[in-house]
Amino acid sequence: MQTARDISGYRKHWAARFGTAPFLPMSRPEMDALGWDSCDVIVVTGDAYVDHPSFGMAIVGRLLEAQGFRVGIIAQPDWQSAEPFAALGRPNLFFGITAGNMDSMVNRYTSERRIRSDDAYTPGGVGGKRPDRSVIVYAQRAREAFKDVPIVVGGIEASLRRIAHFDYWSEKVRRSILLDAKADLLVYGNGERQICEIAHRLAAGEDIRDITDLRGTSFARKSMPEGWIEIDSAHLDAPGPLNPPVDPYAMEPEIRAANVSANPAAGQPAVDKPGAGQSVPGASGCSQPDSSNPTTSNPALVRAPVENVVRFVRRVKTADRERSVIRMPSYEQVAADPVLYAHASRILHLESNPGNARALTQRHGDIDVWLNPPPIPLTTKEMDYVYERPYRRLPHPFYGNANIPAYKMIRFSISIQRGCFGGCTFCSITEHEGRIIQNRSENSVIREIEAIRDTVPGFTGVISDLGGPTANMYRLACKSPEIESACRRPSCVFPAVCPNLNTDHAPLIRLYRRARELSGIKKVLIASGVRYDLAIESPEYVKELAQHHTGGYLKIAPEALADGPLSKMMKPGVGAYYRFKELFDKFSKEAGKEQYLIPYFIAAHPGTSDEDMLELALWLKKNGFRADQVQAFLPSPMATATAMYHSGKNPLRRVTRTSEEVRIPKGLKVRRLHKAFLRYHDAENWPVLREALRRMGRSDLIGNGKHHLIPAYQPSGTGQAAEARRVGGAQRPFRTQHTGLPRTPPVRSKSKRP
Repeated sequence: MQTARDISGYRKHWAARFGTAPFLPMSRPEMDALGWDSCDVIVVTGDAYVDHPSFGMAIVGRLLEAQGFRVGIIAQPDWQSAEPFAALGRPNLFFGITAGNMDSMVNRYTSERRIRSDDAYTPGGVGGKRPDRSVIVYAQRAREAFKDVPIVVGGIEASLRRIAHFDYWSEKVRRSILLDAKADLLVYGNGERQICEIAHRLAAGEDIRDITDLRGTSFARKSMPEGWIEIDSAHLDAPGPLNPPVDPYAMEPEIRAANVSANPAAGQPAVDKPGAGQSVPGASGCSQPDSSNPTTSNPALVRAPVENVVRFVRRVKTADRERSVIRMPSYEQVAADPVLYAHASRILHLESNPGNARALTQRHGDIDVWLNPPPIPLTTKEMDYVYERPYRRLPHPFYGNANIPAYKMIRFSISIQRGCFGGCTFCSITEHEGRIIQNRSENSVIREIEAIRDTVPGFTGVISDLGGPTANMYRLACKSPEIESACRRPSCVFPAVCPNLNTDHAPLIRLYRRARELSGIKKVLIASGVRYDLAIESPEYVKELAQHHTGGYLKIAPEALADGPLSKMMKPGVGAYYRFKELFDKFSKEAGKEQYLIPYFIAAHPGTSDEDMLELALWLKKNGFRADQVQAFLPSPMATATAMYHSGKNPLRRVTRTSEEVRIPKGLKVRRLHKAFLRYHDAENWPVLREALRRMGRSDLIGNGKHHLIPAYQPSGTGQAAEARRVGGAQRPFRTQHTGLPRTPPVRSKSKRP
């Protein structure tokens, strides 16, 4: 793995003389009280400002403050005009724009595209305090307020939209958010390295348009810079012929036309493995002919030299890798062709390891969106530096005593790690934080527990969580740094735990024991999701978890039972769940505790059939589970499962026209049916389940016996038939404000109370 500059090693900016702010200012009077005449950086966020290291704006703000910069916060501004974006004056360096801890569309809409009534990151939990596609709207208003100030966008919303991406809410492929927001620079992933470098370079007088060498950033450029070697993404993983059959990567119309007439199968170089073409001795340089490319090896396809014709190379010498870039299909191509979209998604994920990833570029009209390789993960020293800034661990006083639900949930929790090597296809963690685990030191975590104990109002002695994206990947990594740097596997634990992965949970067990032995600490709970296929590799960890860190119930996420959806999720089989349950029950009993596992499942995930959901419903009933809330698959931008949803192809394998087809539960009717199977016990779902069971030839599961899934009777005032009668005969379609998709109004049982 390459090394990077220590983020704590910069020479501080001159404004460090102003010292540390009690809270980063949200108003001019606060700036005046601090002696500031201006801010160096202004962070605009869609969340309420909470000075806690679980909130992105607090981490970025406090980190820049530690570098000597004056940072102001504009939280949840009124976006109807530019005036609120000028409230703190003109920033000296740049605006940092983020939608907040959640994607604004996921925050506002359910998986059925219904508007949510609440927002956990807003005072009072009130919904509607941030616009749809917040990054775009905020960036436009900031530009209106100060036209010449550089705009840097980042956070989860920008990170997952850094290239052309499928947008579930509009059911189309959208351009990179970099272009729609008209931003100067996009920071993706955890942005500490990037944001420190950007601030110091701008403070030194560098133009933001010249910052093109920074890992973990994306920017727009008109043409390919001199000296770079382009690699056609089809040389890494062939997408197959188009229909009509054209070469999607030819950059000049005449060559493209020639390919159509002379070689309909152009664009299908035979590459057996996704990593082919990496660090292999061979031809280099843009002018070197490539015998595998029909546009250069077949004289019938070669035309007279034309300006701007790109001649791709297939293999690049190791010495040239730093100056090589992979050209992905253009926005126009992936927008028009779902198979090319799946191919582009696969290439993006193959080039995600910081140890071997190359730059990517994607044409949007006449502009290239350029993605530099991912940032180098933070070291333990740097993680400690980030999390030990002087956070107040409280909401800004501006909010008074208002309840901010997200803060209430995490105020006594502590992050001990970042990243996830699980690679679940429906999850955004790996796309954003990466698969290399970044760890804090034990001493740093202990110091934070003591700080919570001694300074946070309302603390009763219970730490609500020691975790992160997962509960039990702390200090787990590849046994060989060389293998880790070269690896292109999307998951270290699927289809089985990699033999090169260190699964020793001893460091985490030591941390748990130190934490609960602290004076004034009554209980340390684990609320982050436990990766149970890893936990069973360390029975001692399961014992520690069951006997000391579970409060009666432990939530885990099998997500599915059938091989079809599990293989598309990259999740372990149910056998791993049973082995974990056996250990958990055993150790709970030894401690004299009655404790239960609460499994989570996803409905309507790609690869799921109606029969799979029926099998799951029968399993739930057999095991006595009745889910109060269920989760339907939501195709988030850039996720691998989203590429499946959009294309019907499996990008976990080589994507071609004839490659594996994936069953996609699309449409509100089938998605609601799959959710209904998870809530088989709810009488509101019985009519749709009866209809489905009869259609599936499983009427034997309808009846009033214990072996039946649902009863034959319908309680008065429940079900869709009762709803249809209430609205006057046939059920009326409702329409959402933004999507125009029909939806059913919420069904409520009639109460017998007056």
